[in-house]
Amino acid sequence: MQKNLVIVESPAKAKTIEKFLGNDYKVLSSYGHIRDLKKKEFSIDVENGFEPTYEIPADKKKLVAELKAEAKKADMVWLASDEDREGEAISWHLFEVLGLDPEKTKRIVFHEITKTAILKAIENPRDIDVNLVNAQQARRILDRIVGFELSPVLWKKVKPALSAGRVQSVAVRLIVEREREVHAFVSEPSYRVTAVFEVPDVDGNEVEVKAELSNRFKTKEEAQAFLETCKDAQFSIEDIITRPVKKSPAAPFTTSTLQQEAARKLGFTVAQTMMVAQRLYENGQITYMRTDSVNLSDLALNTSKQTILSLMGERYVKVRKFATKTKGAQEAHEAIRPTYMENETVSGTGQEQKLYELIWKRTIASQMADAELEKTTATIVISNSSEKFIATGEVITFDGFLRVYKESYDDDNEQEDEGRLLPPLSKGEKLIRKEILATQRFTQCPPRYTEASLVRKLEELGIGRPSTYAPTISTVQQRGYVEKGNSEGVKRPYDTLKLKGGKITEITKTEITGNEKAKLLPTDTGIVVNDFLMEYFPEIMDFNFTANVEKEFDEVAEGEKEWTGMMDSFYKGFHPLVDKTIHSKTEHKVGERVLGTDPVSGKPVSVKIGRFGPVIQIGTADDEEKPRFAQLAKGLSMETITLEEALDAFKLPRTLGDYDGHTVTVGVGRFGPYVRYDKLFVSIPKGTDPMEISLDEAVELIKNKIEAQEKKFIKVFDADPDMQVLNGRYGPYISYQKKNYKIPENVEPADLSLEACFKVIELQKSKAETRKTKAASRNRGTVNMEEESEKTEESAKSKAAPKVKGTAKAKK
Repeated sequence: MQKNLVIVESPAKAKTIEKFLGNDYKVLSSYGHIRDLKKKEFSIDVENGFEPTYEIPADKKKLVAELKAEAKKADMVWLASDEDREGEAISWHLFEVLGLDPEKTKRIVFHEITKTAILKAIENPRDIDVNLVNAQQARRILDRIVGFELSPVLWKKVKPALSAGRVQSVAVRLIVEREREVHAFVSEPSYRVTAVFEVPDVDGNEVEVKAELSNRFKTKEEAQAFLETCKDAQFSIEDIITRPVKKSPAAPFTTSTLQQEAARKLGFTVAQTMMVAQRLYENGQITYMRTDSVNLSDLALNTSKQTILSLMGERYVKVRKFATKTKGAQEAHEAIRPTYMENETVSGTGQEQKLYELIWKRTIASQMADAELEKTTATIVISNSSEKFIATGEVITFDGFLRVYKESYDDDNEQEDEGRLLPPLSKGEKLIRKEILATQRFTQCPPRYTEASLVRKLEELGIGRPSTYAPTISTVQQRGYVEKGNSEGVKRPYDTLKLKGGKITEITKTEITGNEKAKLLPTDTGIVVNDFLMEYFPEIMDFNFTANVEKEFDEVAEGEKEWTGMMDSFYKGFHPLVDKTIHSKTEHKVGERVLGTDPVSGKPVSVKIGRFGPVIQIGTADDEEKPRFAQLAKGLSMETITLEEALDAFKLPRTLGDYDGHTVTVGVGRFGPYVRYDKLFVSIPKGTDPMEISLDEAVELIKNKIEAQEKKFIKVFDADPDMQVLNGRYGPYISYQKKNYKIPENVEPADLSLEACFKVIELQKSKAETRKTKAASRNRGTVNMEEESEKTEESAKSKAAPKVKGTAKAKK
């Protein structure tokens, strides 16, 4: 009989921990949760204290049997899942499902995978914290109720296969509202006035001083009048103020700040950051990566100090203790930091190395001295005007933490101009005007959200917790409510007035405005769903409600609130509203917008969400003649499309003429405009207008497509028509029963026999299976239930699976 069995969530974590424990310990992985609410059933007994019905998924039954067998053989079972609500719930489920003996079971926790931390955890075991389990169950059950009851409403009122979630619906609301702010924004012009003056330096050489007028002019006439004033004016220094400035480093990383900085500095998506951080944690290189704490342990403070001393010296050291502002910060006890501060780098993939370096620099910088700067402000007066120019300069006198790390920002306006030094100036000194520019500038519309700025906003509002940001952002994109897109921007003219010598010249230039990359944009479906939920379920969409729910979860975790009472209070108000909404009748389909009347048929023209997405419709379902439909062209939105743009969509298909006995037409489909010839469809290249393409151009496209198809087939087999050797985009390959297989480099495709093709297929399958097995052994396999709670709650019509009931009441 083995003495000790340690159960963790992931095989990678198990492998790392096994290195630190002796032969008396066997470490196994549960691959995340071993049971959950039934996937396609409601699984909550509302009448019986919201008791959940759990099931062991089919792919976990073999694992559960193995864990049960190993647990029976062990003298002591150590439950070592992560130290947060999710990890606590995993341990509780293991305890329940494996039927563990309380006398032979211990719960251990650690936030870094080091030998010291693990041995210390074994010396200080504790019971399963039922309050944390209940907080996790409360979140899971509340999100199941919202998703499972709201989704059918959306199926009936908007379109099939839609779904809703508590946190992700609020995230979509933020993105929709920001998009409307952008569209409603009216840019206001003004004139920014800058000047370049000349003064002598210490050696008598002329140097430039750049300054800006303290206010802006609203019109060109005002700017012109000011420049006229400056023609004969004298300029002098009225006052000089030099003051020391200190800048302090940012706190060590929490989950959200790591996601934001990795997006800005490394270009990582939020999900990518969490995946890479997970690997670093499981390899024992950083502390637990789901945390809203900025605290550092005494060990981290001491090792950081020693590292700074050895690398930079005593002057750069300043030990700091950061306090966590987030109420109910419970996910972990420390900020995200390197496990061993003396390691500046680690081995691993390029992404792992980059993220680790970012974490190391941020942690080290947090324990370094302030940066010291000297800021100089010079006020320049004009002899014949009350306006004043301001010249500023800033120089770093001691770099401090900036030697290691400088924080990035979402908005360029948040960054200060550093490093510009003014030449020596004295009060009363006369300045020589070189030139003065009045440049037309425009107010900027609110920036659309990036993944990083959305995380920042969600955290500001108190919505979600560290484990929910990444899955929330991924989910809203997977569901088609939000998409990540770029905007190339548009050209905009702007005026510049220049005073040089005694002459004012006017120049009109152009600039690109509205150029954005990787911004989160709401789709038409996302906008319609958001508006529907805002109208019928305002409480669910209310920021305060969502934030208050998070506080209630925190209170459950602290043992201050009973979770079933919280569920009961919510459900009594929510369920009747769902029932009322699903049975309500409206004159128009949800989200439908009538644009006007078709001048040809006299029928109404509208846009709405159809079964497969946004569509334009001429006519109504009540007409004798069926309505006509067309898809929205790319770049058009249901909110902004005009009647003229909608009618343009019905100009296709158009007939071009005949070619070789068949009619040639031009149409538009899901994948863009195309030419149709008999049963052949040919995509029209980008840049070619389907309304302008000629018959000759279409025939050329048809000939090219036929020629390409003829070259595609290298070999076919009469004995098995499913087997084909084809030419593809990346070279020859075998196609069999709708699956493709790579041909080995040393094989001539044209020489392949049917038997040889089957051998290649078997070889490819064998290699794929080997890769799959290796990947499974590396994969963490954790199914995070806070993440899962934001996923689609589907139909409850599937067959019932074996039931395993349970709820955390007072069991430890």
